[in-house]
Amino acid sequence: MSYSKSFLGKTVTAKIDRPLGSKHPKWDFKYTVNYGFIEGTIAPDGEELDAYILKIDEPLSEFTGICVAIIHRTNDDDDKLIVIPIGQSITDEEIRDMTYFQERYFKSAIVR
Repeated sequence: MSYSKSFLGKTVTAKIDRPLGSKHPKWDFKYTVNYGFIEGTIAPDGEELDAYILKIDEPLSEFTGICVAIIHRTNDDDDKLIVIPIGQSITDEEIRDMTYFQERYFKSAIVR
């Protein structure tokens, strides 16, 4: 968690490997937001640090924005950065609503 927290309030660039509207490669759901990772990072799960890109309504391949929160999964060793356009804001309720398609399967806390 401390590694993920180091990104809070910082501008980050995410590579989008699951753009808005794409289907999960293993499970039967579609991404209702852009989802990707921060290149060159290693999260506690051994993979690159994941990021939800919120408040963008078109599929992307890369995005630079500000990390405003973290979804910290309490039953899985996998944090997710919440990245939005610089100058915008988002509530915890909006984060929950926008990430429900995937996060409903996990217990988590939103960290600011």
